[in-house]
Amino acid sequence: MTNSPGDPKTLVAAIMLCVAGVALFSIMDVAMKGLAIAIGAYSAVFWRNILGTFISGCGMLAMRNPWPEKKVLRLHIVRAALIGPMAVLFFWALTRMPLAEAIALSFIAPVIALYLSAILLKEQISRYSVIAAILGLAGVVVIVSHRLSGQYDSGALWGVVAVLVSAVMFAANLVVQRQQAQVASAIEIAFFQNMLVLMVLLPFAPWLLKWWSIDMLPFVVMSAVLAVCSQMILAKAYARAPASRLIPIEYSAFAWAALFGWLVFDEHVTWAVIAGVVLIIAACFVAAREKPRLAAHIEAETA
Repeated sequence: MTNSPGDPKTLVAAIMLCVAGVALFSIMDVAMKGLAIAIGAYSAVFWRNILGTFISGCGMLAMRNPWPEKKVLRLHIVRAALIGPMAVLFFWALTRMPLAEAIALSFIAPVIALYLSAILLKEQISRYSVIAAILGLAGVVVIVSHRLSGQYDSGALWGVVAVLVSAVMFAANLVVQRQQAQVASAIEIAFFQNMLVLMVLLPFAPWLLKWWSIDMLPFVVMSAVLAVCSQMILAKAYARAPASRLIPIEYSAFAWAALFGWLVFDEHVTWAVIAGVVLIIAACFVAAREKPRLAAHIEAETA
C-alpha cells in the first residue's frame, strides 16, 4: 500500500469512504431484515452471499486480481469464520427487535474488541479499559431494562441475546479487519468474504435453507450489490486510516437505522435506547485511548 495514514487528505478521504460505506450497509440491513422476516435469517444471508460471490468474482476476474498468499488467505478464512455466524445471529435478531435498537446494542463491540486485543496482545487491562467496560455495560443495561419493563414480547429478549453474541464476534472481526485491509485489495476482500462465508453456511443448507419467491428478487439483488459495494468501500477506508480513527464514524449507523426503521418498518426509537447508545458510544471513545498500542502492533504484523 502506498497510502500515507498521516496525510490529512488521506484521512479525510478515508472518513468520507467510511461514512458512505456505513450508509450503504444500513440500507442493506433494511433489505436483509425484510428478507429475514420472509425466508429466515440463514436463507437471507445464504442467498445474498451466493449473488455477492458472483458479483465480486466477476470483479476479481475483470481486474485480474492474483490469488492471495497463504498468510493473507488465513486472514480471509478467520474473518469469514467470524462473519458467518455473526451475520446470521444479527439478522435473526432484526426479525425480533427494531433496527435502531439492534444497531445500538451492537455498538458494544469496540469495547469488547479492546478486551480481546488485550488478551491477544498480552496487554494489561488499564483504567481506561475498566471505565469503558462500566459505561458500555451500563448502556446495555439501560436498553435491555426497557425490554424487561414488559413493553415488548418475550421473543425480543432472545433478539437481545443474539445481538450481544454477534457483537462479540464482530469485536474479534474488528481486530482482524485492519490487518486484512493492509494486505489485500478491496475486491479481493469482498470476494473472499462472500465466498468463504457461503462455505461456512453451506453444511447447514439441507436443514435451514428456504427458497425465495420471484417478488423477493429485487431485495436479494439489492442486498448483495449493497453488501459488495459497502465491503469494498470500507476496505478502502480501513486501508487508508487506522481503525481508531474510523470506528467512531461507524456510530452514524444508529442514525441511519433509526431513519430507515421508521420509514420502512414504522419503528420508533425510545428514550431508553437513545440514553443507552450515548453511554455505549462514550465507552467506545474512552476505549479509543487504548488504540495506539493496538494499531502499532497491527502495523508491525503487516509490515
